[in-house]
Amino acid sequence: MFPNTPLYPGFVMQREGSMIMTRRKARVLCAMMMLNIFICVLMGVSRNLGHYKRGQQKVLVPSKRFWRPQTLSKSYWNREQQRLDFIYSPIFNSPLCSETFHMLPEWLNDTAPLNPCEPDYSIRTQILDYNTLPQRFQDFLLHMRCRSYPMLINQPHACEQNPFLLLAVKSLIPHFDRRQAIRETWGRAGELVNRTVVTVFLLGNTLSSDHFPDLLGMLDHEAKIHKDLLYWDYRDTFFNLTLKEVLFLEWFSKHCSQAQYVLKGDDDVFVNTYKIIDFLEGLSDARAKDLFLGDVISNAAPHRDHKLKYFIPESMFVGRYPAYAGGGGYLYSGELAMRLHNVSKQVVLYPIDDVYTGMCLKKLGLVPEMHTGFKTFDIDKKYRHNPCIYRNLMLVHSRTPQEMLKIWSWIVHPELNCQ
Repeated sequence: MFPNTPLYPGFVMQREGSMIMTRRKARVLCAMMMLNIFICVLMGVSRNLGHYKRGQQKVLVPSKRFWRPQTLSKSYWNREQQRLDFIYSPIFNSPLCSETFHMLPEWLNDTAPLNPCEPDYSIRTQILDYNTLPQRFQDFLLHMRCRSYPMLINQPHACEQNPFLLLAVKSLIPHFDRRQAIRETWGRAGELVNRTVVTVFLLGNTLSSDHFPDLLGMLDHEAKIHKDLLYWDYRDTFFNLTLKEVLFLEWFSKHCSQAQYVLKGDDDVFVNTYKIIDFLEGLSDARAKDLFLGDVISNAAPHRDHKLKYFIPESMFVGRYPAYAGGGGYLYSGELAMRLHNVSKQVVLYPIDDVYTGMCLKKLGLVPEMHTGFKTFDIDKKYRHNPCIYRNLMLVHSRTPQEMLKIWSWIVHPELNCQ
């Protein structure tokens, strides 16, 4: 027998007493740490006061407290983000302060189910107008905490050749014609101007309730032939495009982190892959690290008209959006993709995917860069049939499969003179 068994109650009491003392020490150390910070601030202010006094300059002393308690938002998304910001705060995430979490504000208490992928019915009492919201909102809110879904079709070896450029295309199961047009044009996998290009298509489930036929047999056949489909078992809707973004970043971190660059876009955009590669080869290492290019939208705000596709109620979100690149397509570095994957865990899912990506960039202290070669809102109608225009563009939205084939022939035509 050893003295750490329950047959030695004196030892157990001693151990419990030791644990209590450890907790007390942790609280004391945390309090001392905060006190030291406060003393350092006072000493710094005192030195500055003496300096300014000797220099006969007027000293500005704050008349009000400069550390204000945070006001809890009445909008659900903002309130949830405040909770995450608090939890991921470097001060309260310190091991020394881990024992003080029982003293945190009451609003940090999470009333959601222990399993984040179970419907969170507490939402109904947290959003006053929940029952009047469109069904797509109610569905999103019930499941917005879930970020993990089974993967039904995977391509774990897609990036084994360390691609220079990964083309990640958001698609829907019925869009067989769009995927095939991309494979034959700008999404051609293999070597392109001596650079390795890999293409994957990102898919979720389409249900009969969403008025889609059962096409899983055809999808399985397509996956076996082309080996470029990534398919998750979640409902593929407009509001779940953010989920598709999170799931892709998770896949990227596991299976494709060696890719140097990522172009992520819709399956109805045309991409000048030659122009993209030419641009990337001219980048400096410093710029490549934080690269995020697109058709940037700045100082935007939520639409409040419930008839619009992008309608967001005030009970859900208040404030303005950070700068973000239009979701039709944007280009970023593989290194930044890894950082986006990590920081996305600290940003509450939002029902508009490109805005959500802008929120993640802001969390990293980055701003997307505007590039005139990205035309996610199309180009002037008078230029749409000009072959030379597409030679100087990186991405344009939107184009049909037939138009993709035609434009690609212009791009690769060796006799086309665009001087």
